[in-house]
Amino acid sequence: MARGWDSKAVEEQVQDHQAPDSGKRLAQLTPAQAESRRRREVLILSRTRVQVDLQASSNQRYKDQLTRALADIESQLAIIEEIS
Repeated sequence: MARGWDSKAVEEQVQDHQAPDSGKRLAQLTPAQAESRRRREVLILSRTRVQVDLQASSNQRYKDQLTRALADIESQLAIIEEIS
C-alpha cells in the first residue's frame, strides 16, 4: 500500500531530527532566531487550520471571521519573513 504525503513528510522530519548534524544546526541559532522559527512554524500551522476550516464552513459570518483571521496570520508571517 502506498504511503500518503503526510506520512512521508513526518518521516522526513523524524530523519532530519535524528540526523547527526541536526543538533549542530539548532545549537547555532540564537535564542531570538529559535523563537522566530518557532513562531513562524506556529503561524504556518494556524494558517493551515484556518484554511481547512474556511473550506469546510458554510456559515457566512464564520467564513468572514476566518478570512480576517487568515489575513492577520498572513500579515504576521510577512513581518517575520522581513525580519529573517
